[in-house]
Amino acid sequence: MNKREFLGAAALGGAAPVLGQGPLGASAAAPLPGPPLLTVTGAIARTNRAPFDPALDQMMHKQHIRFERAYTFDYASLAKLPAVTIVPTLEYDARPHQLRGPLLLDVVAVTGARPPDSGKLILRAVDGFAVSVSVEQARRQRLMVATLLDGKPMPLGGLGPLWAVLDADRIAELAAKPLADRFGACPWALYHIEVQA
Repeated sequence: MNKREFLGAAALGGAAPVLGQGPLGASAAAPLPGPPLLTVTGAIARTNRAPFDPALDQMMHKQHIRFERAYTFDYASLAKLPAVTIVPTLEYDARPHQLRGPLLLDVVAVTGARPPDSGKLILRAVDGFAVSVSVEQARRQRLMVATLLDGKPMPLGGLGPLWAVLDADRIAELAAKPLADRFGACPWALYHIEVQA
């Protein structure tokens, strides 16, 4: 077992007794069978992971993310949610591509969050790129968490494994913009959402 495997096993083993106890209480969900890909924090009602750990949550630590309550999703839990399909023209090759995954607000709803339309969602990618979108904008533009690109999972190092994206070709105010300016609110390699009520 190498150092990373040991730390990963230790982190999972150490977190398991905490779930369903202490500050997580009755609102805690069962632990995930797969590795978490997406963490939702902020104004949420349900949790399924321990609070922020500055030693083991290194990427979040370096990006100044802190939380007491969090809900995580693995690939399987996202795949179980109702999915939508869009076919936008992407800025990277100027060709239409099929993207599939759950709506962003459906993902947020799993956490028990009920932010008002004026609430904000901070979407953060693994490289630290972050955008703020209103709940109203996410609903109106049908922002989604894509898990599939042209029917295949997206790799880390490409646009995935998760991409907060929308069908810019079918949103008038975005379709009127140059292709390179249509996806500013769409971080690829999405890994964190902060819900602000």
